[in-house]
Amino acid sequence: MNFQDKLVIAIDFDGTIVEDAYPKVGKPRIFAFETMKRLQQDGHRLILWTYRCGQKLDEAVAFCKANDITFYAVNQSFPEEQYDNSVSRKIYADIYIDDRNIGGILGWGEVYQLITNEAPNMNIKPKKKGLFSFLRR
Repeated sequence: MNFQDKLVIAIDFDGTIVEDAYPKVGKPRIFAFETMKRLQQDGHRLILWTYRCGQKLDEAVAFCKANDITFYAVNQSFPEEQYDNSVSRKIYADIYIDDRNIGGILGWGEVYQLITNEAPNMNIKPKKKGLFSFLRR
């Protein structure tokens, strides 16, 4: 799968960007934020696509923003979309990334590789040192 055009990518939050700890915000999944940053740098539009609403949704959006990810849209196909009963609640995207896929969620490195058809180059370094700090160059 090689996508040359810029894509709209809808991404679930709980279990996908972070470990599932709903209603709390879980720990970030390994390379989730680094991969999303790289996808944005590549010109793709990311939509946060989640069951969360109200304060719980605000917490998820704030958590992502604190990790340097601002979404093109949140739970809507485009920022200006106004919901009423005449439009579908299904979000339009070229790709959907969700832990509820058949087979579950891939690792974020695999996600990047499938979308770009290239090996992930995670030049974006994680903020905190930890178990995977040896991967830094």
